[in-house]
Amino acid sequence: MKVIADLHIHSRFAMACSNRINVNALDEAAKSKGINLISTGDVLHPEWNRELKAHLEPAESGLFKVSGSTTDTRFVLGAEVSTIFTEKDKVRKIHNCILLTSFESADALSEVLSKYGNLSSDGRPALSMSSAHLVEELFKADKNAFIFPAHAWTPYFGVFGSLSGFTSMKEAYEDQEKHIFALETGLSSDPLMNWRLSSLDKYALVSNSDMHSLENMGREANVFNVDKLSYGSIIQSIKEKDGKTFERTFEFYPEEGKYHYDGHRDCHYSIDPGKEKNQYCKVCGKKLVNGVLHRINELADRPEGYVPKNYIPYMHMVPLIEVISYAIKKTKYSPIVRAKYSEMLERIGTEFDILSSANIDTIKGVAGDDIGDAIENVRNDRIHIIPGYDGVFGKLDLLAREDNVPNNNKQKGLQNFI
Repeated sequence: MKVIADLHIHSRFAMACSNRINVNALDEAAKSKGINLISTGDVLHPEWNRELKAHLEPAESGLFKVSGSTTDTRFVLGAEVSTIFTEKDKVRKIHNCILLTSFESADALSEVLSKYGNLSSDGRPALSMSSAHLVEELFKADKNAFIFPAHAWTPYFGVFGSLSGFTSMKEAYEDQEKHIFALETGLSSDPLMNWRLSSLDKYALVSNSDMHSLENMGREANVFNVDKLSYGSIIQSIKEKDGKTFERTFEFYPEEGKYHYDGHRDCHYSIDPGKEKNQYCKVCGKKLVNGVLHRINELADRPEGYVPKNYIPYMHMVPLIEVISYAIKKTKYSPIVRAKYSEMLERIGTEFDILSSANIDTIKGVAGDDIGDAIENVRNDRIHIIPGYDGVFGKLDLLAREDNVPNNNKQKGLQNFI
C-alpha cells in the first residue's frame, strides 16, 4: 500500500498560522493533495486537543480518521515542541517533532510538560527543559512514541542550527540519543546536502511541510509502501530506512527555503557562503545570519555531491499553486489561480499526481503550455533560483524568464551525481 505522509503540520492555535485550519479542512486538503497520512499537529494544545477528540475516531492501529468523512485520510497524533535550555553557557532552542499512539498518551504527556511551560500559549509550546529530558518524559508517557528534531538546520531552532545548535545528535540528546532514529531536513536543505555528513548515515532523513496554512500542506512529504497501514508500520519503515518500505521523499528546492544562504533580511543582502568569505553585511556592517548551506559546509566531512550506497531517493517539487501563479503571472491568492488549481485537480488528479507523474501533454491540454512546461522543468531540475536567506524565501524562475537570475544558481539534483 502506497502512503504519502506529512508528519509535521500545525493548527490555527500555533503562532502565525491560518485561522482556516480545522479538522475537516485538513481532511479535505489532504484528499486534494493526495496525502494519505497527516499529523494532527499541536495535539498538546488544550483547545485543539478537545477539537481533535470531538472530530476524530479510531481507525487502523494508532491512527485516526474524521468521523463521518468519506475520505481515506488518516491522522497520527503529533506536535512540535520547543525546548529551551542552557548548555555549556549557551542558550539552546531546539524544536522537536513528536508522534504519539493515543489521546491517553497525549494527555499524560501534557500533564507532565505543563510543569515546564504554558501549553495553552502556543500550539508549538516553549518548554524550559533540555531535549534529552523531553525524550525521557515522552517515553514515560508512551513507550511507542517517536521523536525527531524538526528542521534540523535552521539557524535559530535547529538541532544543528548556526545560532543555537549542536555539532552532533549525541551532544544534543545525551543518553537519550538512543531513541532518535530520524531527523527532519527542513525546507532549506535536501538529502543530497545532508549526505555530506557521515555522522548522519544512521538516521532516516524525513521531510515534512511544517504547514502554517492549508495551501502548504505536503510541500514536503514522505512516501511509504507498507503491507498494512498502521502507526507501527510507518514508524518501522522510518527506522529501517531500507528504500523499500520507505520509498522516497518529496523535497522543497532548498534554495527556495528561507534560510539557505547567509544574509540580512532588513538590508536585503545575501551571499553564497561557498564563494564569499566576508561574514559582515556590506549594508549595515553587522555580522550576517549564517544559513543552512554555511552550517552544512562547516560540519561536512564529505564532498559536495556525495551519494551513499544505500540511499532513499528524493524528488524536488514546487507546490502546484506556486507553479500556476508563476506561469500565469498572478498572485497565488488570485481567483484565476484558484480556479485553475481546482480545474486541474478535477480533470487530472491529485496535486501529487500532477506534480510527479501525470502526462505532460495531458497537463498542457488542461492548463496550457506554460504550466505544463514549468512542471516538466521542475521534475527535471531545470529551473533557476535566487536563494532565500534570513527569513526570506527564495525566488523561483521556472521558465527562464528573468535575465537577473545567474546561471550558477541553477539547481543540481540527484541525477547530476549518480
